[in-house]
Amino acid sequence: MKTEVRIDKWLWAMRVFKTRTVATDSCKKGRVAVQTPSGEIIAKPSRMIKVDDVILVRKPPITYSFKVKALTENRLGAKLVPEYMENVTPKEQYDLLDIIKITGFIDRRKGLGRPTKREGRELARFTGDMYTGTEDFNDFDGNEDERGWDFDFDESDFND
Repeated sequence: MKTEVRIDKWLWAMRVFKTRTVATDSCKKGRVAVQTPSGEIIAKPSRMIKVDDVILVRKPPITYSFKVKALTENRLGAKLVPEYMENVTPKEQYDLLDIIKITGFIDRRKGLGRPTKREGRELARFTGDMYTGTEDFNDFDGNEDERGWDFDFDESDFND
């Protein structure tokens, strides 16, 4: 049995990342660190890890923490992962994730993405009122048009 394994292979094998390429890229971007007694060290993809190391993986908005229980380079089934690693992510990180999920819909910046159902209904109601003239409009003579629009042409203008 091996005593050390590359961090990118281990993260891929533990299903933290979908592919090894994504794991390698995350290491290169500085999103993966190894916790040491002297502090956190940003891990390069080739960094070797040992049993009992704590690995920090930043997937915005939270940072996951995993304790290495055993080593492997081969991808495992999801049921076997708990035998090889322990999730030691603090509860505060998960609370932060819940808060962001809730406020993400409330604080969505206008103009980004598709409108929500509520915004769509309000927009449909607004544009429907504007084009169908469901509000009470009076023409200049004081006579009310059935749709609220007063036009100064008739059907004979369209017949050529």
